[in-house]
Amino acid sequence: MKEIRDLNILAIESSCDETAAAVVHNGREVLSNIISSQIDLHKLYGGVVPEIASRKHIEKINQVIEEALKEADVTLDDIDVVGVTYGPGLVGALLVGVAEAKAIAFARNLPLVGVHHIEGHISANYIEHPDLEPPFLCLVASGGHTHLVCVREYGKYEILGRTRDDAAGEAYDKVARAIGLGYPGGPKIDRISKEGNPDAVKFPKAHIEGAEYDFSFSGLKSAVLNYINGCKMKGESFDPADIAASFQKAVVEVLVENSMKAVEDYGMYKFAIAGGVASNTALRAAMKQACEEKGVKFYHPSPVYCTDNAAMIGAAAFYEYLSGTRHGWDLNAVPNLKLGER
Repeated sequence: MKEIRDLNILAIESSCDETAAAVVHNGREVLSNIISSQIDLHKLYGGVVPEIASRKHIEKINQVIEEALKEADVTLDDIDVVGVTYGPGLVGALLVGVAEAKAIAFARNLPLVGVHHIEGHISANYIEHPDLEPPFLCLVASGGHTHLVCVREYGKYEILGRTRDDAAGEAYDKVARAIGLGYPGGPKIDRISKEGNPDAVKFPKAHIEGAEYDFSFSGLKSAVLNYINGCKMKGESFDPADIAASFQKAVVEVLVENSMKAVEDYGMYKFAIAGGVASNTALRAAMKQACEEKGVKFYHPSPVYCTDNAAMIGAAAFYEYLSGTRHGWDLNAVPNLKLGER
């Protein structure tokens, strides 16, 4: 019988538009991490189409699992636990991964561990940072979420702040569409911003009275759209690079300011970022500088572990398993699952 801390996790992620499978050993050693992206398919529509995403997951799920096992040089006989994202996300997409994980776990008589998607993003930091252990603070910024989280223990989270409207990544996508960059917006704005002047346009930064760790990006998005429309009505030209750089500066400054306020208030000396927006070069540089100025150790995943992937789900599933989390055959997709719920 294997030691409880000598486990191979087969992890599955299908919450949005990436079909992913990974084999993770003891929560931190990635033996394989296979991702089948649907970006080229959805960019035709300017964003993710849920029905198309679900159908594509069904087509790809068995293939990515087979590839993950092959790359890890293991078979299902070597797997000890099956972990899967069961929320939040697109319900149809989630159901594909959950059904697959339940089928494998049932057929092989393996423990089944459902994982919260945001917990997966946070746990991505464990993969490349063996010294990182709770407690620490983490900013999770992606297309669907912007959360400032205190990680008390493995699997124990306190949400300090969240977005009141648009997530940071969602704002990136909408602004990118407005200036003609297309989908996905985050990487494209990051790239074009390097050619623009971040002080060309002063866009507003929202701070919410009585909720100093919360975020709001809807007003900023509207300010960008209004600026563009104003230029068009006046017959004035505008530089997309300048708008992108100015918009990005406003987003990054708010993310950094709120995060560093929490670092001070909670007396934390470890800070991490996670999620798709965590691969943004301007955000990484600004956070690194802010943490250095405060003597705080800064952690961030490599870009491949920032976007949706299964390795991060395997890392989270390992610690959930150690804490006693088990799910039955009634495990279902929960599209609006709250962090900390079981």
